[in-house]
Amino acid sequence: MDSEARILDCVKAAVTDLRLPLPPDEAISDIIGLGLREAIDRLFPGADEELYQGIVDGYRRHFLEGSRVPSRLFAGSREVIETLAARQYLLAVATGKGRMGLDAVLESTETAALFHATRCADEAFSKPHPAMLEQLLEELGVSPGEALMIGDTEYDMQMAANAGVAALAVSYGVHPPERLLRHAPLGCLNDIRELPGWLDQALNVSQNEAV
Repeated sequence: MDSEARILDCVKAAVTDLRLPLPPDEAISDIIGLGLREAIDRLFPGADEELYQGIVDGYRRHFLEGSRVPSRLFAGSREVIETLAARQYLLAVATGKGRMGLDAVLESTETAALFHATRCADEAFSKPHPAMLEQLLEELGVSPGEALMIGDTEYDMQMAANAGVAALAVSYGVHPPERLLRHAPLGCLNDIRELPGWLDQALNVSQNEAV
């Protein structure tokens, strides 16, 4: 989901409400993928609990109710997810969003039923800590070696490495390819619609190697 513009809008609105200096857009984009605690610590180092809670409350209010900037699925995303679900892949979400935010976007895009499990940053340690992935693996009964983390930030790549899970990067999200490739993902896709074919090829290579 392309939610970068909405996140930027909501962070800036929350900061403006509190009459704080606005961080540059680049700094806000850089923290996308982290939990709110970690994101605010980076944007406002040394923020006390009152300031932290003020920003969190404002951000959530704007994200859930106030912002008119939409979060849209990337082109082809729904079709790819439906294809993978039909092929009996277990699909999960590990996100820096809070539970209310994730549930809201899953409902608005009518995609909740396509995922077998989800985990949010207010339910486990934030990326790049491996907790969200580890909890998802346990819930779904999948070993780290059977899983693949697909992400658009280096926090995704680091979380995968910390959990012992292979990673696949995508270049059309928040962090540029050069940042993602530093973490040695299995590949880097430029379009989500490349994913089914990439998985087919990876499975064929794996099966041939096993033979």
